[in-house]
Amino acid sequence: MPMILALNPGATSTKLAVFAGGETLLKTSVEHQGSSLDRFPRVMDQFPYRLELIRTALDAAGIALAGLDAVVGRGGLLKPLEGGTYRVNERMLADLAQAREHASNLGAVLADCLARPLGIPAFIVDPVSVDELEPEARLSGLPELPRLSFSHALNSKAVARRAALGLGRGYDQCHFVVAHLGTGVSVTAHRLGRMVDVNGAEEEGPFSPARSAGLPSLSLVKLCYSGRYTERQMLDRMVGGGGLYAHLGTRDVREAERRAGAGDPAAALVMKAMAYKIAKEIGAMAAVLAGRVDRIILTGGIAYSERIVAEVSARVAFIAPILVLPGEEELEALAEGAQRVLDGAESCKIYE
Repeated sequence: MPMILALNPGATSTKLAVFAGGETLLKTSVEHQGSSLDRFPRVMDQFPYRLELIRTALDAAGIALAGLDAVVGRGGLLKPLEGGTYRVNERMLADLAQAREHASNLGAVLADCLARPLGIPAFIVDPVSVDELEPEARLSGLPELPRLSFSHALNSKAVARRAALGLGRGYDQCHFVVAHLGTGVSVTAHRLGRMVDVNGAEEEGPFSPARSAGLPSLSLVKLCYSGRYTERQMLDRMVGGGGLYAHLGTRDVREAERRAGAGDPAAALVMKAMAYKIAKEIGAMAAVLAGRVDRIILTGGIAYSERIVAEVSARVAFIAPILVLPGEEELEALAEGAQRVLDGAESCKIYE
């Protein structure tokens, strides 16, 4: 069976795993402590540092690069594309070099650097820019502001495939609403293997631990022009300083849940409101699918919260059975995408 190295560079860690024949040979996370990344002006400048950490972790585990059959990295902030597994190419690397700063942009670069000398393929799978929106889903009320498709596509599609397998069907034979509940919340409608609508986790839909997401638009415009905030301060307040943090001063759902359980009325209300908005968005995506929903899937770190799951389930259980798959197995999802191509179960796509 092929041996696959999966890489997931994040803001504070570099996660990697090696899989072969259904077994996990290595799975580790190298944490970037304190100011270890502060010396790099740009994310791409971190490349040699992270590459050496990966090589060191593989050596320590006794895994030789020469034994690999493929390397797969987390997809970055690429131009809009269909879901699937893509071979890393020069155009992809060039676009990532110019993309908005994000640690995931390093995934394809690291995979290519390790794979190229070995003559093996480097892949990415279902990056955040997966765009399978239907034409009518793209329009907002202003032509200058089309709706964009940015979501937790990797994990959302991975859990949808798992749910389809549990139903004895292919992903392309099912209808799902997937709610990825993490630092940001993205709720997606999946119709016959395509993610046909999504709330952008930074711009629309439910608020989350650190993001304000959808806001009353006229009031937002007035606040932006009030003179109280610069553009940078406003953006930071909405992404990073919004949601639970803005209301309760914490980004930790467990802390908010503890406070609510201890009788804090403010924490209880905010938790209830977040669950209410998640359920409301699930209902909207069910309407996108015309009510034909095989499963509602709750995933991501917040899906470990019994309080949130119970609140959401109480509101949407009438739509379809609910499947709770907490956490996010992104390294596994990356390796599965590469495996499907290596097995011939799925065609490799070309980034153009």
